[in-house]
Amino acid sequence: MLAIVNTCAVIGLDGHIVEVQTDFNPRAHLPSFNLVGLPGVAVRESKDRARSAIRNSGLRFPNKAYVVNLSPADIQKHGPSYDLAIAIGILAATDQIPLHTLDNTMFIGELSLDGSIRHVKGVLPMVYTAMQESIETVFVPEEDAGEAALVESVAIIPVRSIGQLVEHLYQLNPINPYRADLESSSDEPALADGLVDFADIRGQEHVKRALEVAAAGNHNILMSGPPGAGKSLQARALAGILPPLVTQEALEVTRIYSIVDMLSQDQPLIRQRPFRAPHHTISQVGLVGGGSIPKPGEISLAHRGVLFLDEINEHSSKVLEVLRQPIEDKIVTISRAKGSVTFPANFLLVGARNPCPCGFYGDLQQSCNCTPNQIQRYQTRLSGPILDRIDIHVEVPRVDFDKLLGDKRAESSLDIRRRVESARNRQVQRFEQHAGLFANGDMTVSEIDDFCVLSDEARQILTLSVRRLQLSARSYHRVLKLSRTIADLDSADDIQVLHIAEALQYRPKAE
Repeated sequence: MLAIVNTCAVIGLDGHIVEVQTDFNPRAHLPSFNLVGLPGVAVRESKDRARSAIRNSGLRFPNKAYVVNLSPADIQKHGPSYDLAIAIGILAATDQIPLHTLDNTMFIGELSLDGSIRHVKGVLPMVYTAMQESIETVFVPEEDAGEAALVESVAIIPVRSIGQLVEHLYQLNPINPYRADLESSSDEPALADGLVDFADIRGQEHVKRALEVAAAGNHNILMSGPPGAGKSLQARALAGILPPLVTQEALEVTRIYSIVDMLSQDQPLIRQRPFRAPHHTISQVGLVGGGSIPKPGEISLAHRGVLFLDEINEHSSKVLEVLRQPIEDKIVTISRAKGSVTFPANFLLVGARNPCPCGFYGDLQQSCNCTPNQIQRYQTRLSGPILDRIDIHVEVPRVDFDKLLGDKRAESSLDIRRRVESARNRQVQRFEQHAGLFANGDMTVSEIDDFCVLSDEARQILTLSVRRLQLSARSYHRVLKLSRTIADLDSADDIQVLHIAEALQYRPKAE
């Protein structure tokens, strides 16, 4: 008897429907179990888990001949998420569950030997694929039901064990579909626990302004200054002024964290923008992703959020250079002999560095011990193409001791975030006809022409500045996008002279 059960394979972030075709031959004289269709090691072990789980659930596993084909056979299958579909295929082929209950369904889960169904990673992309293929019902492990229910148009049935699932299929003890309570998960404190409030940071108002502009338009920023000036502190405070993710962004980020198994079961939908701060010893694979089974790296985990590279000059130059393409294209493509996968990588890059090896070059209070050659070698660790891709360059000077002792509190992160959210809302409305575009920093050249409207005076100032500063074409477009964000913070429809002037001051002094 032949039974066909649907499950799903995840390659990169995309799911692919896999048919588990089970053929049972009760007339065979010699028992056998053949699993074909490019199964990986964990998948080949599924037959043993399925056999024990079925028997320990009080069901029959006839010791005859089985052939299980995972179709399409040209896709490599990895992981234990096929266990449940293989077990259900065996039960259907041996006439222990009705075949009609398998229509328009998908089964996802790992089996324990006692028949219980365990958590697997990548459930959200699988259920999203089921929705695209018009599959109506998906059976998932009970602990993954909250994540799966983020796809609202599919009925999610949470199951604890094979025995419970068989009773449901026979309508002896039906399981109610899981309903996600998305509204309650959106209630968040004004400032998340553990974040630094800008009100507690004394002085350096121009740096706070630069970070506000970066957050409002998703612009890359590089902070340079002596040790202890507060670069890392302010970079981490940036997370407190970022606007919450809109629904489409939240689902994009949640899919990435689903396949790397980094979601909370209590609140699976990620609402806050990611903040990733890898150590400077990170490898290329750790940063951009890769491996024999390609997985996302830090730049994809920072998608729609912040990638903070502290002591950026200490990172390997080879590692930094791989950021060129993701910064421009907002994606990273990982190619291997077996194929290639593409991960999203639309992040806000925040870099912090010292001006020289000792850190005190240009400092007014402490002399620098570095030679000119040492300073030049240190500063050139960041190549011109990388620097050209950074919108905002800002100096972070040492804070005066009098300001540190003062009682006056600065503007709070909550107040700054209100302006940032207002500017982001203007951008969301502006780009509502452009799918996937949410911030000024993501605009392409054609969109810059459409949305960066300059007043006559602003156009004259920009033309003179481009010639005088010898800006590259990329720098010119980045100044325009930055000016558009500054205008949004000012609630202005057109870009004015003051907006261009502020954007130009964020260019590096070397230009």
